[in-house]
Amino acid sequence: MAVRKLKPVTPGQRHKVIGVFEEITTATPEKSLIRPIKRTGGRNNQGRMTMRYVGGGHKRRYRLIDFMRERDGIEAVVKTIEYDPNRTARIALVEYSDGDKRYIIAPNGLKVGQVIMSGMGVAPEIGNTLYLSEIPMGTLIHNIELRPGQGAQLARSAGSHAQLLAREGKYVIIKMPSSETRMILTECKATIGTVSNSDHALEKSGKAGRSRWLGRRPRTRGVAMNPVDHPMGGGEGRASGGHPRSRKGIPAKGYKTRAKKNSSNKFIVERRKK
Repeated sequence: MAVRKLKPVTPGQRHKVIGVFEEITTATPEKSLIRPIKRTGGRNNQGRMTMRYVGGGHKRRYRLIDFMRERDGIEAVVKTIEYDPNRTARIALVEYSDGDKRYIIAPNGLKVGQVIMSGMGVAPEIGNTLYLSEIPMGTLIHNIELRPGQGAQLARSAGSHAQLLAREGKYVIIKMPSSETRMILTECKATIGTVSNSDHALEKSGKAGRSRWLGRRPRTRGVAMNPVDHPMGGGEGRASGGHPRSRKGIPAKGYKTRAKKNSSNKFIVERRKK
Protein backbone atom coordinates (compact mmCIF):
# COMPACT_ATOMS: atom_id res chain seq x y z
CA MET A 1 0.00 0.00 0.00
CA ALA A 2 1.31 3.45 -0.93
CA VAL A 3 0.18 6.96 -1.79
CA ARG A 4 0.90 9.15 -4.78
CA LYS A 5 1.14 12.92 -5.00
CA LEU A 6 -0.28 14.49 -8.13
CA LYS A 7 1.41 17.15 -10.21
CA PRO A 8 0.03 20.65 -9.47
CA VAL A 9 -1.56 21.15 -12.89
CA THR A 10 -4.76 22.50 -11.25
CA PRO A 11 -5.39 24.20 -7.88
CA GLY A 12 -7.33 21.15 -6.72
CA GLN A 13 -4.41 18.83 -7.43
CA ARG A 14 -1.68 21.00 -5.90
CA HIS A 15 -1.92 19.44 -2.42
CA LYS A 16 -3.79 16.28 -3.39
CA VAL A 17 -2.37 13.00 -2.04
CA ILE A 18 -4.37 9.87 -2.82
CA GLY A 19 -3.91 6.16 -2.29
CA VAL A 20 -3.02 3.74 -5.04
CA PHE A 21 -5.44 0.93 -5.74
CA GLU A 22 -2.86 -1.66 -6.79
CA GLU A 23 -4.13 -4.27 -4.31
CA ILE A 24 -7.74 -4.11 -5.61
CA THR A 25 -8.55 -6.95 -8.01
CA THR A 26 -12.10 -6.12 -9.16
CA ALA A 27 -14.43 -3.13 -9.40
CA THR A 28 -17.69 -5.14 -9.42
CA PRO A 29 -19.10 -6.14 -6.00
CA GLU A 30 -20.76 -9.49 -5.29
CA LYS A 31 -24.43 -8.93 -6.13
CA SER A 32 -25.81 -11.18 -3.38
CA LEU A 33 -23.94 -9.23 -0.68
CA ILE A 34 -24.96 -5.65 -1.50
CA ARG A 35 -27.95 -3.69 -0.21
CA PRO A 36 -29.31 -0.23 -1.10
CA ILE A 37 -28.62 2.75 1.14
CA LYS A 38 -31.37 5.36 1.47
CA ARG A 39 -29.96 8.85 1.87
CA THR A 40 -31.57 11.07 4.51
CA GLY A 41 -29.79 14.39 3.99
CA GLY A 42 -29.71 14.67 7.77
CA ARG A 43 -33.53 14.64 8.06
CA ASN A 44 -35.63 12.43 10.33
CA ASN A 45 -38.96 10.74 9.53
CA GLN A 46 -40.77 14.08 9.96
CA GLY A 47 -38.54 15.81 7.43
CA ARG A 48 -36.82 17.94 10.06
CA MET A 49 -33.05 18.42 9.96
CA THR A 50 -31.54 16.62 12.96
CA MET A 51 -27.94 16.47 11.67
CA ARG A 52 -26.31 19.52 10.16
CA TYR A 53 -23.72 19.50 7.38
CA VAL A 54 -25.01 16.23 5.87
CA GLY A 55 -26.25 15.87 2.31
CA GLY A 56 -25.37 15.14 -1.30
CA GLY A 57 -22.56 12.79 -2.13
CA HIS A 58 -22.15 9.92 -4.54
CA LYS A 59 -24.66 7.10 -4.47
CA ARG A 60 -23.48 4.06 -2.49
CA ARG A 61 -24.48 0.45 -2.00
CA TYR A 62 -23.82 -1.23 1.32
CA ARG A 63 -21.60 -4.32 1.40
CA LEU A 64 -22.68 -6.86 4.04
CA ILE A 65 -19.57 -7.54 6.13
CA ASP A 66 -19.19 -10.73 8.18
CA PHE A 67 -18.06 -9.45 11.58
CA MET A 68 -19.17 -12.66 13.31
CA ARG A 69 -16.87 -15.19 11.58
CA GLU A 70 -18.99 -17.96 13.12
CA ARG A 71 -18.35 -20.58 10.41
CA ASP A 72 -15.77 -22.42 12.51
CA GLY A 73 -13.64 -25.18 11.06
CA ILE A 74 -14.60 -24.53 7.42
CA GLU A 75 -11.93 -23.39 4.96
CA ALA A 76 -12.54 -20.24 2.93
CA VAL A 77 -10.61 -19.09 -0.14
CA VAL A 78 -9.99 -15.39 -0.80
CA LYS A 79 -11.53 -14.56 -4.20
CA THR A 80 -11.08 -10.78 -4.52
CA ILE A 81 -9.79 -7.69 -2.71
CA GLU A 82 -12.25 -4.81 -3.20
CA TYR A 83 -12.84 -1.14 -2.46
CA ASP A 84 -15.65 -0.32 -0.04
CA PRO A 85 -17.09 3.24 -0.15
CA ASN A 86 -18.59 2.80 3.33
CA ARG A 87 -15.31 2.33 5.24
CA THR A 88 -11.63 3.25 5.10
CA ALA A 89 -10.35 -0.35 4.96
CA ARG A 90 -10.35 -2.68 1.97
CA ILE A 91 -12.65 -5.69 2.01
CA ALA A 92 -12.11 -9.24 0.78
CA LEU A 93 -14.62 -11.62 -0.78
CA VAL A 94 -14.13 -15.14 0.59
CA GLU A 95 -15.86 -18.34 -0.57
CA TYR A 96 -16.29 -21.26 1.83
CA SER A 97 -15.90 -24.84 0.69
CA ASP A 98 -19.70 -25.28 0.63
CA GLY A 99 -20.12 -22.32 -1.76
CA ASP A 100 -21.16 -19.70 0.81
CA LYS A 101 -19.71 -16.24 0.06
CA ARG A 102 -18.93 -13.55 2.64
CA TYR A 103 -17.21 -10.19 2.79
CA ILE A 104 -14.59 -9.65 5.51
CA ILE A 105 -12.34 -6.74 6.47
CA ALA A 106 -9.11 -7.37 4.56
CA PRO A 107 -5.96 -7.40 6.72
CA ASN A 108 -2.56 -6.29 5.44
CA GLY A 109 -0.86 -9.05 3.48
CA LEU A 110 -4.00 -10.99 2.53
CA LYS A 111 -3.67 -12.36 -1.01
CA VAL A 112 -6.12 -13.75 -3.55
CA GLY A 113 -6.14 -17.55 -3.37
CA GLN A 114 -5.13 -17.64 0.29
CA VAL A 115 -7.04 -20.05 2.56
CA ILE A 116 -8.36 -18.69 5.88
CA MET A 117 -10.26 -20.31 8.75
CA SER A 118 -11.86 -19.48 12.09
CA GLY A 119 -12.53 -21.33 15.32
CA MET A 120 -10.69 -23.51 17.87
CA GLY A 121 -7.29 -24.96 17.06
CA VAL A 122 -6.68 -22.69 14.06
CA ALA A 123 -3.14 -21.52 13.32
CA PRO A 124 -2.50 -17.84 14.25
CA GLU A 125 -1.91 -16.68 10.66
CA ILE A 126 -2.96 -13.53 8.77
CA GLY A 127 -6.73 -13.46 8.22
CA ASN A 128 -7.56 -16.34 10.60
CA THR A 129 -10.03 -15.68 13.43
CA LEU A 130 -9.27 -17.26 16.80
CA TYR A 131 -10.55 -17.11 20.34
CA LEU A 132 -8.47 -14.76 22.50
CA SER A 133 -7.63 -17.72 24.74
CA GLU A 134 -5.61 -19.29 21.88
CA ILE A 135 -3.82 -16.24 20.44
CA PRO A 136 -0.08 -16.02 21.35
CA MET A 137 1.13 -13.10 23.51
CA GLY A 138 2.28 -9.99 21.66
CA THR A 139 0.27 -10.80 18.52
CA LEU A 140 -1.20 -7.87 16.55
CA ILE A 141 -4.95 -8.35 16.13
CA HIS A 142 -8.00 -6.54 14.76
CA ASN A 143 -11.77 -7.13 14.48
CA ILE A 144 -12.09 -7.77 18.21
CA GLU A 145 -15.33 -8.74 19.96
CA LEU A 146 -16.34 -6.99 23.20
CA ARG A 147 -18.82 -9.72 24.15
CA PRO A 148 -18.78 -13.37 23.01
CA GLY A 149 -20.85 -13.92 19.86
CA GLN A 150 -21.68 -10.24 19.44
CA GLY A 151 -19.47 -9.64 16.42
CA ALA A 152 -16.31 -7.59 16.00
CA GLN A 153 -16.49 -3.98 17.16
CA LEU A 154 -12.91 -2.88 17.90
CA ALA A 155 -9.98 -2.06 15.56
CA ARG A 156 -11.85 -2.10 12.26
CA SER A 157 -10.66 1.07 10.47
CA ALA A 158 -7.76 1.37 8.03
CA GLY A 159 -4.34 0.60 9.50
CA SER A 160 -5.58 0.01 13.04
CA HIS A 161 -4.61 -2.90 15.27
CA ALA A 162 -4.50 -3.91 18.92
CA GLN A 163 -1.91 -5.99 20.76
CA LEU A 164 -2.45 -8.89 23.12
CA LEU A 165 -0.38 -8.15 26.23
CA ALA A 166 -1.29 -10.70 28.92
CA ARG A 167 -3.76 -13.36 30.03
CA GLU A 168 -5.22 -13.36 33.55
CA GLY A 169 -7.81 -16.00 34.38
CA LYS A 170 -10.85 -15.62 32.14
CA TYR A 171 -9.66 -12.25 30.81
CA VAL A 172 -6.95 -11.08 28.42
CA ILE A 173 -5.35 -7.64 28.55
CA ILE A 174 -5.29 -5.81 25.23
CA LYS A 175 -3.63 -2.54 24.23
CA MET A 176 -6.14 -0.71 22.04
CA PRO A 177 -5.35 1.51 19.01
CA SER A 178 -6.04 4.53 21.27
CA SER A 179 -3.28 3.31 23.67
CA GLU A 180 -5.96 2.39 26.23
CA THR A 181 -5.33 -0.93 28.00
CA ARG A 182 -8.41 -2.96 28.84
CA MET A 183 -9.61 -6.47 29.75
CA ILE A 184 -11.74 -8.60 27.44
CA LEU A 185 -13.13 -12.10 28.00
CA THR A 186 -11.08 -14.95 26.54
CA GLU A 187 -14.23 -16.37 24.86
CA CYS A 188 -14.28 -13.40 22.47
CA LYS A 189 -12.85 -13.72 18.96
CA ALA A 190 -10.26 -11.61 17.14
CA THR A 191 -8.59 -11.74 13.73
CA ILE A 192 -4.82 -11.97 13.27
CA GLY A 193 -3.02 -9.05 11.58
CA THR A 194 -3.52 -5.32 11.03
CA VAL A 195 -6.27 -3.73 8.96
CA SER A 196 -5.44 -2.97 5.33
CA ASN A 197 -5.01 0.45 3.66
CA SER A 198 -2.65 1.64 6.39
CA ASP A 199 -1.62 4.73 4.36
CA HIS A 200 -5.15 6.13 4.46
CA ALA A 201 -4.05 8.63 7.14
CA LEU A 202 -1.54 10.15 4.68
CA GLU A 203 -4.18 11.08 2.10
CA LYS A 204 -5.19 14.71 1.49
CA SER A 205 -8.37 15.58 -0.38
CA GLY A 206 -6.87 18.63 -2.11
CA LYS A 207 -10.19 20.44 -2.60
CA ALA A 208 -13.55 21.02 -0.97
CA GLY A 209 -15.35 19.16 -3.75
CA ARG A 210 -14.05 15.79 -2.57
CA SER A 211 -15.79 16.35 0.77
CA ARG A 212 -19.02 17.00 -1.12
CA TRP A 213 -18.57 13.71 -3.00
CA LEU A 214 -18.47 12.00 0.41
CA GLY A 215 -21.74 13.61 1.49
CA ARG A 216 -20.24 16.30 3.74
CA ARG A 217 -21.59 19.82 3.42
CA PRO A 218 -19.64 22.96 4.44
CA ARG A 219 -19.29 23.29 8.22
CA THR A 220 -19.77 26.71 9.80
CA ARG A 221 -17.39 27.61 12.63
CA GLY A 222 -18.96 28.54 15.96
CA VAL A 223 -16.97 31.79 16.18
CA ALA A 224 -18.46 32.91 12.86
CA MET A 225 -22.03 32.71 14.27
CA ASN A 226 -24.08 35.13 16.34
CA PRO A 227 -24.42 34.69 20.14
CA VAL A 228 -27.99 33.41 19.66
CA ASP A 229 -26.68 30.54 17.52
CA HIS A 230 -23.55 29.41 19.40
CA PRO A 231 -21.86 30.03 22.78
CA MET A 232 -18.66 31.06 20.95
CA GLY A 233 -20.44 33.45 18.60
CA GLY A 234 -20.51 37.25 18.55
CA GLY A 235 -17.83 39.80 19.36
CA GLU A 236 -16.32 42.64 17.39
CA GLY A 237 -13.76 41.75 14.75
CA ARG A 238 -11.77 38.70 15.74
CA ALA A 239 -12.30 39.15 19.47
CA SER A 240 -14.95 36.42 19.56
CA GLY A 241 -14.56 32.88 20.79
CA GLY A 242 -13.86 32.32 24.47
CA HIS A 243 -13.64 28.89 26.01
CA PRO A 244 -14.04 26.18 23.34
CA ARG A 245 -17.38 24.43 23.71
CA SER A 246 -20.07 22.76 21.65
CA ARG A 247 -23.27 24.30 20.34
CA LYS A 248 -25.04 22.88 23.41
CA GLY A 249 -22.50 24.48 25.76
CA ILE A 250 -20.48 21.37 26.67
CA PRO A 251 -16.77 22.30 27.08
CA ALA A 252 -14.30 20.81 24.60
CA LYS A 253 -10.53 20.22 24.39
CA GLY A 254 -9.79 18.44 27.65
CA TYR A 255 -13.19 18.27 29.34
CA LYS A 256 -14.00 14.64 30.20
CA THR A 257 -17.49 13.54 29.17
CA ARG A 258 -17.22 9.87 30.21
CA ALA A 259 -19.60 8.93 33.04
CA LYS A 260 -17.73 8.40 36.32
CA LYS A 261 -19.97 5.46 37.24
CA ASN A 262 -19.76 3.78 33.83
CA SER A 263 -20.18 0.02 34.29
CA SER A 264 -17.27 -0.77 31.93
CA ASN A 265 -14.75 1.22 34.01
CA LYS A 266 -13.78 -1.98 35.83
CA PHE A 267 -12.46 -3.47 32.57
CA ILE A 268 -10.15 -0.53 31.79
CA VAL A 269 -6.65 -1.08 33.20
CA GLU A 270 -5.11 2.17 31.93
CA ARG A 271 -6.81 5.09 30.20
CA ARG A 272 -5.59 6.35 26.86
CA LYS A 273 -2.76 8.87 26.78
CA LYS A 274 -3.73 12.45 25.97
